[in-house]
Amino acid sequence: MTASHAADLVAALLFILSLAGLSQHRTSRAGVVYGIAGMALALVATVVVAAQSITAGAVALILLAMALGAMTGLWRARRVEMTQMPELIAVLHSFVGLAAVLVGWNSYLEVESHGTAQTRIGADLLGIHHAEVFIGIFIGAVTFTGSIVAFLKLSARIKSRPLMLPGKNALNIGALAAFVVLTVWFTISPNLPLTIAVTVLALALGWHLVASIGGGDMPVVVSMLNSYSGWAAAAAGFLLDNNLLIVTGALVGSSGAYLSYIMCKAMNRSFLSVIMGGFGIAAPSGHEEDHGEHREVRAAQAAEMLAQARSVIITPGYGMAVAQAQQPVAELTRQLRERGVAVRFGVHPVAGRLPGHMNVLLAEAKVSYDIVLEMDEINDDFADTSVVLVIGANDTVNPAATEDPGSPIAGMPVLRVWEAEQVIVFKRSMASGYAGVQNPLFFRENSSMLFGDAKQSVEEILHELSANNRRDAVPAARQATVVSH
Repeated sequence: MTASHAADLVAALLFILSLAGLSQHRTSRAGVVYGIAGMALALVATVVVAAQSITAGAVALILLAMALGAMTGLWRARRVEMTQMPELIAVLHSFVGLAAVLVGWNSYLEVESHGTAQTRIGADLLGIHHAEVFIGIFIGAVTFTGSIVAFLKLSARIKSRPLMLPGKNALNIGALAAFVVLTVWFTISPNLPLTIAVTVLALALGWHLVASIGGGDMPVVVSMLNSYSGWAAAAAGFLLDNNLLIVTGALVGSSGAYLSYIMCKAMNRSFLSVIMGGFGIAAPSGHEEDHGEHREVRAAQAAEMLAQARSVIITPGYGMAVAQAQQPVAELTRQLRERGVAVRFGVHPVAGRLPGHMNVLLAEAKVSYDIVLEMDEINDDFADTSVVLVIGANDTVNPAATEDPGSPIAGMPVLRVWEAEQVIVFKRSMASGYAGVQNPLFFRENSSMLFGDAKQSVEEILHELSANNRRDAVPAARQATVVSH
């Protein structure tokens, strides 16, 4: 075994350890370290091997590109907010897709178009190589434009509602059928017009697939694009004859697909329908039912309700991330627990815009893992809960998912917060959630709306609780004085 092969093997093992570490909160930091170490080793090994067959000037260009990439990555990592992580990840996926397209085109221009394919590849593998080029370009282009649309939706640069073109399902299936026909044609007779055709077709399909998916399913789309980027990397690995890139791409592709499948089950969505651009899912009608009047509550009233509660469940959502309210929420949790109130968190699998988004925020705020529970672990406990605080969540606590068969989110498992004695919803307004669906929870008899910035609202509640503590302490001190006399 050569040194480069040994480095590839160690890097692959580090990537596997990274995935294993990232699967749990307690080991996530170690998982990140393993991933960084594996990628650093892979880059060094690649440059060392390349240096043996290319000029010193080419090596200098590679090192310059690595330095520029590293500086850009560090700059963005330092500046990005947690609320911007989903769209940042979507952009990173687009880079992988674009790289796969460029590798495929380079392989065509350097090998296929110059007529040296049979000499360099061998007659027996020539057809396979043609297919690799075509499939690599297709997967990469779909990933590129799909990730761009995901970025635009997640960053609110375009509307989150699904694009409903006439016959959209027929368009998707037709594009896939055309891809199969073009692939067979290219394998038999590779040429430039077919390469251009598949690139344009894949770019259009990637855009349409993700544009056709509504905001409520975007967390699944992000993980699915992660899978696409992995397969795109694996395709590039075959073209570049790089075993490590093949292994890494396969790891990312398979793990991303499995995560997407798990999330689809958690949302009662068809895995096939999501990856096919919302196949068979109807668009929202736009008609909003009159649910009645909502009730408002002030911070002082919310503080009184919490002070008298025996148990509290907090269900965070993307609004908590936007307001950066995780630190005040953690402090509220600490104060309530000191009062003897049982406080726990209920986290929906797709809360936020990214798998694990809320878990990361709560871990950042030093909230104990022991009181952060998944939906399935806590859903049966809402009926025996005094107060539920819905902080920035919307679609994940919408009873329409279980009560309205005609709702766009019908069948999606949600946190049954409405079963608690009292529900306090922290929101800026009565606007619908990311899926564009109104939430009947806001109009329930046991629900109250606390309008305003979530961070400021929680801080006001903390202030009221502290004031209540001081008022309670004064009579106790007076009573102690009387007894001592």
